[in-house]
Amino acid sequence: MMWWSGHWGWGWGWGGWLVMSLGMVAFWGLVIWLFLNVVRTIPRTTSQSTSRTSTDSVSPPTGTPEEILAERFARGEIDEDDYRRRLNTLHASHAVDTPPKAGGQ
Repeated sequence: MMWWSGHWGWGWGWGGWLVMSLGMVAFWGLVIWLFLNVVRTIPRTTSQSTSRTSTDSVSPPTGTPEEILAERFARGEIDEDDYRRRLNTLHASHAVDTPPKAGGQ
């Protein structure tokens, strides 16, 4: 024990404590960062098991309402009864919203 002289802290001094403390903070920061990145990369599944990315939920749907409804039916988000009921509702609301043609027809 070459540098032990019976006094506490004569080894590395306050610089050693500083380096060790910063090293511990860096180590635990790295562990937490790795854990969060692993958790974020695990794909989240829904009860309907659709494979969507985070960009799918942000971008607005494109296409006509009938096309969007058909896509939802094809993905299995809605069943056939629900599809037909919503399609009939779309057609009924489209007929109500359409203004009458000129000429009394």
